Amino acid sequence: MNAMKLQFARLLTAALTVGAFAATAMAQDYPNKPIRLIVPFTPGGVTDTGARVVADKLGARLGQRVVVDNRPGASGNSGTQMVAAAAPDGYTLLLGFDGTLVINPHVYAKVPFDTMKDFAPVSKIGDAVLIIVVHPSVPAKTLPELVAYSRTNPGGVSYGSAGTGSTPHLAGELLKIRTGANFVHVPYKGGGQSLTDVVGGQLPMLYTAVAGAYPFVQKGQIRAIAVSSAQRLASLPDVPTVAESGVPGFESSSWIGILAPAKTPQPIVDRLQRELHAVVHSPEVKERLASLGISASGNTPVEFAKEIQADLKKYAEIVKTANVKVD
Repeated sequence: MNAMKLQFARLLTAALTVGAFAATAMAQDYPNKPIRLIVPFTPGGVTDTGARVVADKLGARLGQRVVVDNRPGASGNSGTQMVAAAAPDGYTLLLGFDGTLVINPHVYAKVPFDTMKDFAPVSKIGDAVLIIVVHPSVPAKTLPELVAYSRTNPGGVSYGSAGTGSTPHLAGELLKIRTGANFVHVPYKGGGQSLTDVVGGQLPMLYTAVAGAYPFVQKGQIRAIAVSSAQRLASLPDVPTVAESGVPGFESSSWIGILAPAKTPQPIVDRLQRELHAVVHSPEVKERLASLGISASGNTPVEFAKEIQADLKKYAEIVKTANVKVD
């Protein structure tokens, strides 16, 4: 029996050694072809904008193109599942969004992935500040005026978000609870179409990330009511915070980051994290992200994993309080 155990131990050690050598060899040759970055939403939202800000620069540092591939559907679940099922070789990555990864598991009866088991967190790109915007036809210029208008307007005021259970959706629901506003949620498949509709006047109000809304606010095509950050943004100094607008302590942001399929070799994950950290903290990209209301991160895989786990717990409580469910 002892001899059999010894033989098994030797075989296991040999297998692990071969696996380690194979992973090292793969990492040393990585990347040798273009990398696909799956964005599980339509073009134009914060995930898409964040992806395109970093993709070219990341590709330049890696020596291969990083191609953004939009795969919307089911509030981000469809594209996210694609990455969960992809080969763990570093050539298919996910532009992760907190709404999909840490909220959807609580609002859907079943999601086609396990956030903590199916992915290898690489690094957080940054935290995106949320903003409340309205079409210029809405007769409200401040949050108190918007709340009052929603109470007197027949049917309330409809507000769009990137989807049921997304961070902007939950922020809107919490704002309703805190203010007594008559806001009616209208879910979209991503931030892009909801932004198009509020700019076009088909939707009166939108709760979204600053990243996508900023250019339209600058052009006067939509009106900024308030931001959900603790402090005003340098890029929008005249826009007050929600807390300043009569809701003390209200703060909400959304994060985006890059994840790989589970079992991706650690040397590849570490290489991606190092390069992404360098990209998001380069003066050009950091300034670009800041102008969009995104504070750069570039944290380690371990730090990112701990944050994801903590957010899963946090949003479980918020979803329960707001009673948010997808039919």
